[in-house]
Amino acid sequence: MVFKQQTDVAVLGALSVEPMSGYALRHAIRGVLGHFWSESFGQIYPTLAQLRADGFVERAREGPDSKSKFTITARGLVRLQTRLSEPAQSAQPRNGTLLRLFFGRRLGVDGCRLLLEDARSAAVQQLHEFDTIRREIQSEGPSDDHPFFLITVSAGEHTARATMSWVEESLRELDRIESDHDR
Repeated sequence: MVFKQQTDVAVLGALSVEPMSGYALRHAIRGVLGHFWSESFGQIYPTLAQLRADGFVERAREGPDSKSKFTITARGLVRLQTRLSEPAQSAQPRNGTLLRLFFGRRLGVDGCRLLLEDARSAAVQQLHEFDTIRREIQSEGPSDDHPFFLITVSAGEHTARATMSWVEESLRELDRIESDHDR
């Protein structure tokens, strides 16, 4: 079965790191992958059920009182490798800030300035979050996954810094627009 979305890659990938309950899987996808990949809860559970029906994941109990966890099967690892080797599906961007700035003449310079300052604040917060994630990864014992986790953290850090640079440039442009308007 070919999934039209890449939810199966997120689910299989997360389970390739460690077995998880459905709740832990939701949390991992939202909390860890959520910095660069978004999935709705309405997509995760049906995908998990389909992957289980297809034999790519299975349920395992670790003890009589423990929660049931999902594990990736050997077939699932092959499926994950196949899906990871396929070209990435790009998504159409949806950026509310840029949409509003595009129509900034209607919003006004002050409204645009507020949007940009909010974008800068969000980027600063993201940098703090990525710093926390980086320190958590580095504090864990060695893992073959860690260099790859850190590559994605680095991408987030670069994106946040680029946003901060873009905001500064854009604020200077708004100052220029305001100055030209006052003449």
